[in-house]
Amino acid sequence: MPATRTTLRRSVAAAAALPLLIGALASCGYGSQAKGEKFGPVAKGEKIDGLDQVRIGYFAHVTHATALVGLQEGLIQKELGGTEIKPQVFNAGPSEIEALNAGAIDIGWIGPSPSINGFTKSKGQNLRIISGSASGGVSLVVNSDKITSLDDLKGKRIATPQLGNTQDVALLNHLSEKGLKVDAATGRGDVTVVRQDNREIPASFESGALDGAWVPEPTASKLVADGGKVLLDEKQLWKDGKFVVTNVIVSQKFLKEHPDVVEAVLRGSVKTNAWINANPDRAKASVNRKLKADSGKELPADVLDPAFKNVELLDNPLASTLRDEADHAVKASLLKNPLLDGIYDLRLLNKVLKAEGQPAMDDAGLGVKQPQQSS
Repeated sequence: MPATRTTLRRSVAAAAALPLLIGALASCGYGSQAKGEKFGPVAKGEKIDGLDQVRIGYFAHVTHATALVGLQEGLIQKELGGTEIKPQVFNAGPSEIEALNAGAIDIGWIGPSPSINGFTKSKGQNLRIISGSASGGVSLVVNSDKITSLDDLKGKRIATPQLGNTQDVALLNHLSEKGLKVDAATGRGDVTVVRQDNREIPASFESGALDGAWVPEPTASKLVADGGKVLLDEKQLWKDGKFVVTNVIVSQKFLKEHPDVVEAVLRGSVKTNAWINANPDRAKASVNRKLKADSGKELPADVLDPAFKNVELLDNPLASTLRDEADHAVKASLLKNPLLDGIYDLRLLNKVLKAEGQPAMDDAGLGVKQPQQSS
């Protein structure tokens, strides 16, 4: 298969099947409180904007290494001074979007498809993407006794973490491009798409209940360690091997009311990525400590090493790949009328990058429009 992004566009199929139910869910709990929270860095100094806390969501995935390391090492908390971080761990994007809409979190690390879906369904009123965080780290891993090529997927059971999350819609779109029909809402069709928690997928795969899974790291490397084979590394399908897998988003209300807090979080994110790239071995160990704190288990070396290697941490939002995902989702009839204009607001990120002596990031023309100044 040629290494171009034209063969795969991670669509936001299932958007219509994912009502946000904001009012009904406003009192519900979202994600889970990070278990390591009370042992984490202590908020010290003055509170920014007088704010007691900022609620941050992320996944216990290696693709969210910026959040994992930034929290574990106190690099984000340091920038927030006396404003305390209240972290929440999520399994996949749709539930995090619901939490953002319900006001249960303020800022989050999340994939592009839920970001597009959430922005579109709210008519551009709920969130902004304010930074990139990671590229890559997603693979289709299969039981090689049952599947030896991409042409063998028909009739098989393939897992994704959650209906409508980034990997779920990537698989749906890929199957469509292969001419295989699947009902997005039920997962039934030429291929059975099984939506299952990342933590449960390895056991299902080992038992034979699944034939494969389109999953992020470290789940992909866990499946390989258990005998699976990487049939497709998603980065092979994108130009230069880069595609956005993790963004940083913020509630528009929170951004308007507490821009200094948002800037501090972004400063922590940028410094965390720089620290990770300068100290990969220490960063990898830090990821494992945070995963253990959040889940009670650390990853063995045969899972952690390849998982960490497969993910690229960066501040660049890779906005053009987000545009491509949405455009090709429409062409594949998997999404109607996606709203992208104004989904990005990179002003604070670029302010932070300028202070760090780094170049500004581009929003591919999808940034919030600024009012024209009269001459």
